[in-house]
Parts: sequence; structure tokens; C-alpha cells
Amino acid sequence: MIMNVIQKVSGLLWGTPLIVLILVAGLVFTLGSRFFQVTHFSHIMKNTIGTLLGKKDGAKGSGMMRPLEVISIAVGGAVGVGNIGGVATAIATGGPGAVFWIWLAAFLGMMMKMAEVALAVYYRSRDEKGGYYGGPTFYMQKGLGRDKNFKLWGVLAVIFGIGIFGNVFSMQNFTVSQAVNATFGIPVIAVSLVYVALTYLATVREIPWLGKVAAIVVPPMCLFYLVGGLIIILIHIADLPGALGLIVSSAFTGTAASGAFLGAGVAMVIRTGFARAMFSNEAGWGTSPMIHASAKTEHPIRQGLWGSFEVFVDTMLVCTVTGLVIVVTGQWNSGLDGPALTLAAFEQVLGPVGTIIITLGVFLFGLSTTSGWWAYFEVLLRHLCGENEKLKKTLINIFKVVYPIPAFLVVLLYALGDDISGADIWAIADLTTGVPAFINLIVIILLSGKFFQLLKDYRARYLGAGQVDPDFKIFDEE
Repeated sequence: MIMNVIQKVSGLLWGTPLIVLILVAGLVFTLGSRFFQVTHFSHIMKNTIGTLLGKKDGAKGSGMMRPLEVISIAVGGAVGVGNIGGVATAIATGGPGAVFWIWLAAFLGMMMKMAEVALAVYYRSRDEKGGYYGGPTFYMQKGLGRDKNFKLWGVLAVIFGIGIFGNVFSMQNFTVSQAVNATFGIPVIAVSLVYVALTYLATVREIPWLGKVAAIVVPPMCLFYLVGGLIIILIHIADLPGALGLIVSSAFTGTAASGAFLGAGVAMVIRTGFARAMFSNEAGWGTSPMIHASAKTEHPIRQGLWGSFEVFVDTMLVCTVTGLVIVVTGQWNSGLDGPALTLAAFEQVLGPVGTIIITLGVFLFGLSTTSGWWAYFEVLLRHLCGENEKLKKTLINIFKVVYPIPAFLVVLLYALGDDISGADIWAIADLTTGVPAFINLIVIILLSGKFFQLLKDYRARYLGAGQVDPDFKIFDEE
């Protein structure tokens, strides 16, 4: 009964209105920036990954974390179960054509995330200890409430916050438990309990500590997964043209029933593609701006470049590898879904050893995601409490205890419930993604003028396009 309600609500939420809103937001920032993610792609790479490869990492300006630490938490919060289990579920539900819509969502998402990150950095605030915090609720308060005199900004912030806190019913615990169960045969409840214990260990420290751990764990995880996937694609290189053709053609025609695949219409293909893309790269969701706001940076747009880079790595690289591996190996119509589908595709070429390594990677991906999300929840709690230090400390300590429990209950529901599939559980993710995204997308569209002012200033200062206005404030706190 509960799952039927969740399925219907998430289906309505991810219907035409939200898909159109994503397209509108993506086009506003893509067209308004004159396709910045294309025309300045080399600039984005040079000022993100390029700074990490050099002697300097770009850690200039005010803030409390270095760029590598911030991007590792943000990528750790994005690259994870969405790339491995989410993409697989999208293909299992919507067919290969879902990959095409994942690509389109990512292309537009590169500019949406640049915008929301830049706005979060611009409107961020300092706490009593000098730490920097920001995010959608901050730019709702300052950008809408103060600057535009929008009295109901608090209502939007509350709805956004409720949606974000709904993610305590996270997919990380569920997907990790599924993956370990599929590989080692360990009961999902047992795996889930171990995951809960590790989550407690990961969240007893504060946000800067998370950055240092994520900086060590996330990059090698991404590299190994990408290399393993590319090896499989190269082995199946003869099947690649046909796979790409199937992805493009079925994106606009739907996918007929084949093997154990039951078939999917165009609407389902588009919906699953966009939903899984947002769950994976978080562009427009309003989540990772909450950690980017803490970065040491000299300009909001410079940190926004990291947002674009994050989407590119997460979706254009990692999700693409997952999707192509599943399609070129022919596993997409096997009847499997979630991590079991991805693992089956990897095992077909890499064998049991490869499956074990990927499963361990899923475990680490999930844990880094769960740790990254704790940072988001902490930012919201800090903003909610304002200057009330006693209340802030109390709520944060209580939430540390409560945090892992709802995700365990999801696994329990799946393990003990009758006729509950992985797709049913992913409907929870659709719901908790869609609600805050709907609010955040509307807000960043309303604040797009400020983003374009910041982008104009950045072009003048760093790209030699136009004159620098000496009176323009780069940060709101100035």
C-alpha cells in the first residue's frame, strides 16, 4: 500500500512539469552563458583538474576547505550508487534509450550546477567560528527574501529542507546491501547493519575531516571503475556502433520487449533518464552547493567551474561507462536491475575477481556518498538554528544518532516485504529528489540575473572579455 502511494506520487512529480522545468533551467543557463560548457570547456578543465595536477591547487581566497577536499566530498556525494545502481535501473526500466536522456540532462546540468554553486558561494555566511556555510536555503533567504523582498522565501526553504531530509531514506545502504548480497550471498539485512555501524563511524567527525578522507578514497575509486569499464568496452568494440545506435534510436521511439525486458514507451525512457541523471550528478538538486559554499575561492564562478567539472566526471564519464558496459555486453535485457545488472555486465568480461573488486568499490562509493550527504544535512541544521548554538549542537548530535536508521528500514522493507522490487525502492529516491529539485530549480531561475552578473564579472577579470567594474561586489558579504 505504502509503495503504491510512493510510486504514484513520484510518477506525478517526475511527469511533464519537472521534466519541462529541468529543460527550461538548463536552457536558461546554457543559452544565457552562450554555451559556456562548450566554448570554455578547456578553461573549465584547466581551472579544475588542471590546478590539481600542477603545483598549485587554486586554494586562494576565503573559505575553510581546499578545492580537492570540496570536490572529493561533492563527487563522493554524487559518484556512487547512482552511477552503478541508478543507471542500471534506468536501463532496466526504460531501456538503452535512457542513456541518451542521461547525457542530455548532464549537458544542461553542467551549467545548472555551475549556477547553483556560484550562487551558494556568493550568498554564503560565516558562523561564529569563522566557518563558511551556504546553499539553497541561504540564497533563498538573501537572494529572494532580502534582495527581491519575497516574503514567502521561508516556505520554499522549508519545503526544500523537508525534501532533502527525506533522503535519510537513502539508496546507498540499499544498493550496497544488494550488491554485496549478489556477489557474496550475505543476507541484505546483515550487510545493512554493518553499513549502519560504518556510517556512525564516518559521521562522528566534522565536515573538514570528511574532506580529507574523501580526497584519499574517491579519486582512486573513480579511476579503477573507469579503467575496468573501458577494458570491457574495448573488448566489445565491434558492438559499440550498434550499442550507440540503439541508445539514440530507442531514446525517441521507446524500446520493444526483448528477452526479459518488458518494453518501455518514450515517456518512460525520458523520465527514467532525467530522474537517474539528477540522482547521480545532483545538478539542480541543490545538494552539492551546500558543500561547495565552504570552499576557499577568489570568485564564485571559479568554484562554479568545479560544479560543471563534477557533472562531467560523474555523468559524461562514469555513467557513460556504466551504460555502455551494460548495453555492449547485451545484459540490458537480462531481467536484472540495480547493481546486480552492472555486476553481471562486468563479470561477463572481468570474471568473478572483477565482480568482487567492483562490489568493494560499490561499498566504498556508497560510504563516501553517505558521508558526503551528512555534510549537506549539517549545513541545513546550522541554517535552521541560526545563532542558537545550544539548539544547533543538540540537533546535530541527535541527528548523528538517527541518521543511519531510516536507510536501514528501507532495506528491512525490501527484505521482508512481499513482491517489492528494486524499482519500487528507487521510487523513494525519485520522490526525495524531485521535491527539493522542483523548488531549487525555480529559485535559481529567479536568481539567474545575479549569476549572469557574476559570470560577466568573471569574464572581464579572468577571460579578458569586457571591462571590470570596480564597484561590483564579488561576494555578498562584502
